[in-house]
Amino acid sequence: MEEGYDRPVDQVFVHEPVLASEAVDLLAVREGGTYIDGTLGSGGHAVRIVERIGTRGCLLGIDRDEAALSRARQRLAGWRGDFLSVHGNFSDMAEIARAKGMDQVDGILLDLGVSLDQFEASERGFSFMREGPLDMRMDRTGATTAADIVNKRSQDELESIIRILGEDRDARRIARALVAEREKAHVTTTLRLAEIVARAKGGARGRINPATKTFQALRIAVNDELGAVEKGLEAGLGLLRPGGRMAVISFHSLEDRLVKTCFKAHAGSYESLEGGGRLRRFTAPAVMLVTKKPVTASPEELEHNSRARSAKLRVAERIMESDRK
Repeated sequence: MEEGYDRPVDQVFVHEPVLASEAVDLLAVREGGTYIDGTLGSGGHAVRIVERIGTRGCLLGIDRDEAALSRARQRLAGWRGDFLSVHGNFSDMAEIARAKGMDQVDGILLDLGVSLDQFEASERGFSFMREGPLDMRMDRTGATTAADIVNKRSQDELESIIRILGEDRDARRIARALVAEREKAHVTTTLRLAEIVARAKGGARGRINPATKTFQALRIAVNDELGAVEKGLEAGLGLLRPGGRMAVISFHSLEDRLVKTCFKAHAGSYESLEGGGRLRRFTAPAVMLVTKKPVTASPEELEHNSRARSAKLRVAERIMESDRK
C-alpha cells in the first residue's frame, strides 16, 4: 500500500505513461505543493505526483476525455489528499484553476500524446488497425468528427490538412483518392479510410503503416491540438509562481516545435545595441530553460514501451524578471 492511500492503487490500466520518472523528477515536485496535470488521462503521471506532494498537497487534473477522467478518479479514489478533477481542455487551465481558487501553482505537467486506452477502444476511431467509426474526438461532446472532415472538406482543404498536420508528401494523391471514394459512398470507418490511403500511397512501405500520417493529421484537426498547445503553454506559464516549473511531453515534431519556440521566447535572447552593449529581450513571464535539449526515453524504457521512442520532454522554470542576467 502506498503512503497516502486508504487502499492499494488499482493497476488494471492499459496505458503506461512515457518518461514518467523523468517528468516528475524534473518538475521538482515538492511535498505540500500545488500542481496541475493538464492531460490527466488514466492517472499514470498523477499517481507519481500525489506520492510526492503528500496529503497536504493539491493536484488539479484536467482532461477532455470523460472516460479517461473516470479511470483516473477510480485510480486515485483512495488518495487522502486534495485531488480535483475537471472535464475540460488544458488550453483553458487558467480559467479552470482560478475557478478552483488557484491563482498560482508550483508545477504543471502536459503529456500531449493520445493514450493507449483511447487507441485500444475501437469505437473511438483513433486506430487504423481496428474497425470502428471514423470519430477521433478526444472530447466526445465535440461537434466535428474525422468523418465530417473526410466527407465534407474540399480536396484542397484535405490536401492542406494532410500535408501540414500529417507532414505527408503524398497529401495531394491521398486527398484526390478520398474525394473520389466519397463520391461512391461516404467514408465512415477506420479500416476503409486506411485502405484508401494505402492504395493512394502505393501500398505498405517500410515499418510505418501508410495510413499513419493521415490519421495523425485528421486527429489533430478534429481536436485542434496545435491550437490547444499554443494556448495551453501560455496559460500554464502565466499560472506558475516564481520557481514553479512546466514539463511538456510531445510526440511529434509539430508539437515539439511549438513547445521549443514558446519556451525559447519566454527565456529570451540577447540583442546587440547600436551604441554598444546588449539587451536581453523576452516574452513575459520570464523563464529559464531547465532542459537545454529535450529529454528522451532511456534504452530500458524503450525495451518495454516502444511508444516512448518519439517522446520528447522539455521543462521550463518561471523566474522573476529581476533575476534575469
